[in-house]
Amino acid sequence: MACGLGATLLGAAAVLTSPGAAFGANLLSNGDFEAGTAGWSCSGGLGSAVSSPVHGGAKALAGAATASDNAKCTQTVAVQPNTKYTLSAWVRGSYVYLGVTGGASTWTPSAGAYSKLTVSFTTGAAQTSAEIYLNGWYGQGTYYADDVALDGPGGSADTQAPTAPGNLTSTGKSATTVNLAWTASTDNVGVSGYDVYQGGTRVTGSNITSATVSGLTPETAYTFTVRARDAAGNTSAASNAVSVTTDKGSTTPPTGFKQAAPYYYTGWGNPPSPTTVMNATGVKWFTMAFILSSGGCNPSWDGERPLTGGQDQSAINAIRAAGGDIVPSIGGWQGNKLGPNCTTPEALAGAYQKVIDAYGLKAIDVDIENTDEFENAVVQDRILGALKIVKQNNPGLRTILTFGTATSGPTTWGNRLIQQAKALDAGIDVFTIMPFDFGDASTDMYASTVSATEGLKAKLKSVNGWDDATAYAHIGISGMNGLSDNSETTTIQNWTDIRNWANSHHIARLAFWSVNRDRGCPGGGLQENCSGIAQSDWQFTSITAGFTG
Repeated sequence: MACGLGATLLGAAAVLTSPGAAFGANLLSNGDFEAGTAGWSCSGGLGSAVSSPVHGGAKALAGAATASDNAKCTQTVAVQPNTKYTLSAWVRGSYVYLGVTGGASTWTPSAGAYSKLTVSFTTGAAQTSAEIYLNGWYGQGTYYADDVALDGPGGSADTQAPTAPGNLTSTGKSATTVNLAWTASTDNVGVSGYDVYQGGTRVTGSNITSATVSGLTPETAYTFTVRARDAAGNTSAASNAVSVTTDKGSTTPPTGFKQAAPYYYTGWGNPPSPTTVMNATGVKWFTMAFILSSGGCNPSWDGERPLTGGQDQSAINAIRAAGGDIVPSIGGWQGNKLGPNCTTPEALAGAYQKVIDAYGLKAIDVDIENTDEFENAVVQDRILGALKIVKQNNPGLRTILTFGTATSGPTTWGNRLIQQAKALDAGIDVFTIMPFDFGDASTDMYASTVSATEGLKAKLKSVNGWDDATAYAHIGISGMNGLSDNSETTTIQNWTDIRNWANSHHIARLAFWSVNRDRGCPGGGLQENCSGIAQSDWQFTSITAGFTG
């Protein structure tokens, strides 16, 4: 650990508390981040509101700390002199700090789940404002915070509540969302925000006189009210109630995009002739790995070979001459990736477009992994925005996202990716999970693949309002033949059963890592050019070629 981190830890004392008594009036504006990061200022633009993981409500703060910026988020609030205040927040991550600038602070070295930090301070004799802050630590990755509260008297000792919001109405709805609008409340010192309730449960917040409630169930009746709040934490009476029934979910599956496309790479792993594999197995598509950055926002194969004119184009030309085609895999677990290097969705879309134009592609796959892309809210949204743009600019182009999973279905970050794809209207065609590397060598790879895929189906249904058939038609499975990185074993029989299950459930895509490894080497361990188990050459590819969806 860095010396600077150790020095900081010596100067603070952590207070982790379990759920307890509620605080009084919260002096902070948007301490639950339901209105995004409104009211907060975050260094380097590294703070964003995310929908997962949250402690309460629908949003939380994600601070994407880097090696050079601790993603510090601050808010200045009016206080009274010579007065004691209590500051608290629910936090998650490694080395998360909470405090008041120039005063007391607290931290937690590690919180795998949300834990509560609490610190008290007393203002100075002439102090009328305090700057509250949250931050992570350099190089420790993204931290999360939610339900930040400052308890104590407001700067003006205000006790007058705002008037109730008026004329609450529904201005629109879908299968999973309801749009609400109301007339503004008034307050002696000003309204700081509004909270939307479903019954007695707060479901979202807003700094304006409208809000959208998402994540609802199709064809279901809901009743909502709205309350206003001011900076001193005073809350108004509830507005009138409005009842809304969500629309029926879509039951029309997309037109048949089906793809059996095992991974193939030319840069390492003793690459076989793709046409030899095609002739032996009948496979027609390959997922070509990997498109990375050659520096900045410039795409290239493995970050080092030219986009066109090299060995990768030669392989693609041969595949197409034999009646096949490819989908490039952009990203992967490691390497210098385009997502973090291209600073806007538009710039990233431009990089994707270079790849599309180079090969006249019908589909692209973004393999979104690791903390630089998958576990980074800013980059997740950038990738989704870029895919939305290229889909608009290339009619008929299919877009695929590939990401890791738990045995039960998408992880917290996977759930966020799916939710944001809906929220940003990215139009993703296929959500492909990688059901391996679960961490247990004894894992039943068929059962775990099915359970993970069923979890993905359930999430796609709940977010998009789809029926089973439509959800399955947006799903892909990308396995790992033979031994995985965690010594799990996908046998020939496992993969046959997975292929058969995929066909019977009519999913969209089946792939595996990789054709280069589709050769036997029993007892050989994890290798880049063989599977580590007994098999004939190209046996997994032959099974995959039987995927019809």
